[in-house]
Amino acid sequence: MKREFVAPGPALATQKTMDADAAGIAEAARVIGAGGIVAFPTETVYGLAGDATSDAAVARIYAAKARPEFNPLITHVASLDAAREQGVFPAEALHLAKLFWPGPLTLVVPPAPGATVCAAARAGRQTIALRVPIHPVALALISAAGRPLAAPSANRSGQVSPVTAAHVAQDLSGAIDLILDGGRCSVGLESTVIAYLEGPPLLLRPGGIARADIEAVLGHALADSAGTTTLHSPGMLHSHYAPRAKLRLDATELAEGEAGLDFGGIFGARKNVLDLSARRDLAEAAANLFSFLHDLDALGLPCIAVAPIPRDGLGEAINDRLTRAAAPRERGDAGFKS
Repeated sequence: MKREFVAPGPALATQKTMDADAAGIAEAARVIGAGGIVAFPTETVYGLAGDATSDAAVARIYAAKARPEFNPLITHVASLDAAREQGVFPAEALHLAKLFWPGPLTLVVPPAPGATVCAAARAGRQTIALRVPIHPVALALISAAGRPLAAPSANRSGQVSPVTAAHVAQDLSGAIDLILDGGRCSVGLESTVIAYLEGPPLLLRPGGIARADIEAVLGHALADSAGTTTLHSPGMLHSHYAPRAKLRLDATELAEGEAGLDFGGIFGARKNVLDLSARRDLAEAAANLFSFLHDLDALGLPCIAVAPIPRDGLGEAINDRLTRAAAPRERGDAGFKS
């Protein structure tokens, strides 16, 4: 049965938005070449791109996002060959890259001796996070820019990731140079991040490729990042991906005055409820997660009740985002107003 939902108001205007066609991509590449920063679509979420070889451009990304400078950025490149110019890939990491690139997988490896990605993008670490996206606009922009692009999610640090150009405009209007509108992102969750440091590979962040799919091709389990104190990738902060409203997880009913993020019709036909997947499809739920959080948060209600979501497959990544979004926000947390 269709859920009744009260739509939020219109998005705020931004200074410049262009369609992600040939003209828009050419203009975005020009802006990046001049040291500017551009929001653009990927298959995961919208990214905020700048020249990864320029400390000044990377500093603009950190400033626009109000992002802590100890939190490294993912560098996006157009091919595995381009990635190998920036990072040193152990044999197993190279195997994963060949299987899952282009796609929603980020690999954290040691920097190559001739790497051009600046220290600011790597937050001064002796590691580099690399990804080859599959979205045609993302690949076209990287190629047109002619350089690796540092590209975290195009939102204020700690807040809900954007999956439409309108989400970017609501959060970053006036802080960036251009938004390329390529429609809604298909995967809807950030990339899975795996680190090859010392010891076995670490799953730093579950994401758009399920842990089980990666472990199946590796033939062994990934180690978890629990106990890792150094931030080697985005998405590792305790409080992250958070709307203004509080989240109440594993809810089986709605309280008075709450919005509802449903899964499988647990809350029934109610006002201000959106169902991530009425048919309990985790891929559909992942694709809807951030979009629905944006929509429910726009209602201005104090709390969003979230139905239980299985933890298998992509459910691990969905629950990771929800747990971080629901975490207590202490004064001084990046991206939040006190």
